[in-house]
Formats: sequence, C-alpha cells, structure tokens
Amino acid sequence: MSPISTLVLATRNAKKVPELRAILGEAGLDIEVRGLDGYPDAPEVAETEPTFTGNALLKARAIAAHTGLPAVADDSGLRVDALNGMPGVLSARWSGRFGARSGDRDAANLELVLDQLADTPPQRRGAEFVCAAALALPDGEEHVVEGVLRGSLATEPRGANGFGYDPIFVPEGQDRTTAEMSPEEKNAISHRGVAFRALAGRIRELG
Repeated sequence: MSPISTLVLATRNAKKVPELRAILGEAGLDIEVRGLDGYPDAPEVAETEPTFTGNALLKARAIAAHTGLPAVADDSGLRVDALNGMPGVLSARWSGRFGARSGDRDAANLELVLDQLADTPPQRRGAEFVCAAALALPDGEEHVVEGVLRGSLATEPRGANGFGYDPIFVPEGQDRTTAEMSPEEKNAISHRGVAFRALAGRIRELG
C-alpha cells in the first residue's frame, strides 16, 4: 500500500484529474487527486527546460513546494522524424507569434507541420507522441517515467475528436488518426496513459 494518501496534479484542466484518479484506482491505489483549482495562488511555472522530463520536474517540484503535498506533473509533445525530433518541447507553440495572433494555435501548429512535410514521402513521415510524467515529494524524492506512442503523420487532418496534432497522427497498426478514435480507444494507447500507468506503478512501489 502506498504511503501517499493525497496527490496534487499540476494542472487546471479539470478533465485530467479524473483521468489520473481512474488510472491510480486501476492500480489498486486509494489516493485523493486534487487539481490546482483548489490552489488559486499556485505559481504558473514556465516550461524553460529543453526536455519533457525537465519541464515535468520543474512543475512537479514547484507545486510540491507550494502545497507541501506530493505533486504530479507532465509535459508532452510531438517528435517528427523528418524534422529531427521537432517540434518536441515546442509542440504547443510551434507556430510562434503567428499561431498566437491567429486565435487558434492548435490549428496553426498543425498546419505548419503539414507545410514542413509537404514533400516528404509516406515512408519518411514517422513520428511519436511523448509524455514525461514526474512525481515530486515534499522531502525532495523524485520519480520520472516516460510514455511513447509511435506512428506516422497523415497528409491532411482527419477526425473531430482530440486536440493538438491528433487529427494528423496515425498510431502504428491503425488506419485512423487519434482524432478519429473514441476517447476510450485513444486513452488505452496514448502516451499520457502509458506514462501515468507507469507512474502509478512507481507510486505503488513506494509502499
């Protein structure tokens, strides 16, 4: 049994809290999961590290220090083989100021990646979604795990589910994009799901 009874998930996205709660429950862990809604004065942590692991740890450490409770944070993005692993940690802001001005940064990011791959043949359109999930304890102990979903990029967006690069990402063994899958199908294979299930295993080992 894990000695952790309460975790703070470093997010204000209400949908992420039940996701982690469910994954912990599946692992047999009875842990209360709180989001940052209950901590309105929690710091906004800039993602300044060059790796997903570094950014996840920055956020987890800051929230553990602020709340005095174990904290979990994640950072994720898309790595495109033909772009030498980019956008990587810049995935959410790949289109830069143009994306910010457009009012739809997700669409601008996606369009830019497609433009950059316009002349790239199918066999060179490999990519992967990556998620690093970090656990920081108030005493300074830290654990980080990574989840990866390999696939390839379609030549045009397909599907209305998901967000970000989901409409162009086709997981290995699939002929649909992650935006064409149901939330349940996507969560079963997603990089976030893989990372958080691995982190649940680490938390269980702490007992």
